[in-house]
Amino acid sequence: MALPFPLPPAPWCWPSSPLGCRSVVLVLSLGLGSLAVPPTGVAQREPVMPESFVTEAVQRAGPAVVRIDIVRTVTVGRLPSQDLGHPFFNQFFDQFFENGPSSRQRTQREQGTGVIFAEEGLILTNAHVVERSDQVEVRLTDGRTLDGTVVGLDSVTDLAVVRVTSPTPLPVAPLGDSDAVEVGNWAIAVGNPFGLDNTVTMGIISNLNRNISKLGITDKRLELIQTDAAINPGNSGGPLLNAAGEVIGINTLVRSGPGAGLGFAIPINRARSIAEELIRTGKVSHAMVGIGLRPLTPELAREFNRNSDRGFRLPERQGVLVANVLPLSPAEQAGLRTGDVILAAGGTKVTNPEELLKAVEVAGVGGLLRLDVWRQGRERQVTVVPVDMAVLQQRNRAVEDGTYWRRIPLQP
Repeated sequence: MALPFPLPPAPWCWPSSPLGCRSVVLVLSLGLGSLAVPPTGVAQREPVMPESFVTEAVQRAGPAVVRIDIVRTVTVGRLPSQDLGHPFFNQFFDQFFENGPSSRQRTQREQGTGVIFAEEGLILTNAHVVERSDQVEVRLTDGRTLDGTVVGLDSVTDLAVVRVTSPTPLPVAPLGDSDAVEVGNWAIAVGNPFGLDNTVTMGIISNLNRNISKLGITDKRLELIQTDAAINPGNSGGPLLNAAGEVIGINTLVRSGPGAGLGFAIPINRARSIAEELIRTGKVSHAMVGIGLRPLTPELAREFNRNSDRGFRLPERQGVLVANVLPLSPAEQAGLRTGDVILAAGGTKVTNPEELLKAVEVAGVGGLLRLDVWRQGRERQVTVVPVDMAVLQQRNRAVEDGTYWRRIPLQP
């Protein structure tokens, strides 16, 4: 049956209409309904709507996604220290305003997301969700609220494990294989953004192995999954699912401001290994050798050699330039110097700092790592023994404040 007026193009939205898109659709629906009445006696069938794969994926993993409510006590209102011209008055001022009426404590409440990954009530989330928390509560999708205990957290990888106890079995999300993820795969984010529980968004895997240092964050060690699925405050710690409803990542970071819409998740294979270490020991060891690194390319080397008056030249090849060496670090003890160029680690060629950091992590704390180094026109080999990051940081602080000599035992 021909219609007496032309239909507007999809999606049937007239921006200029004062009724808005939804009202226009309603009017058209009513109009079409009155025009297209089926003949008498013709059986009417209910429309069959195919179930979305997103629905199936969320039904599989969604019950294991939880909201995490935390309470922190923060101190606010403290005035900065001032120099009053006399040590006594300076000390009095600091003590008065540290503990006096200008300093007060208040309770801060925040929310995040987590996902139950083990029947024992173990939950994966972000470290920044639960760190410095005084109280942790976990709210399940069925409405139950359980007390949570932080098993351990690692700020370097922004991962934490929380444990809850339940008299009844808990839902568990299936974990996928993040090494099998490919660019263009479907990506489904589940979480509690802005306090809106059980929110689902969808996109694709935009890219893989995004080093977090390229995002301007230098105190983390992560290579992230990039997605355009909407991730907002409150989604932190929630799962990124594949089309089968398996967890392939833990949402951790979103770009705000210019370029908004870029979301990032920690690959689940990395998260799983970190979680196992947190469960076993309550902490995570990160191997370090104590050097600052810069990528070196033939172009950068040629530019340096043309303009440098430092008395040495860089090789015009791909490698990693040692920008600085921390005192009393494994790198210093092994004889590395500023200006050295590392060409290979453990027998494998390295072309950027990320590859060298991977080699250090593979060697592990206390392991032996052989480095092929170019220095002053020739290659040489040095062996470094990585130490734990916490040990190196403590040692470096002691060097900076001049107290390291006190830690060295006196020899008879």
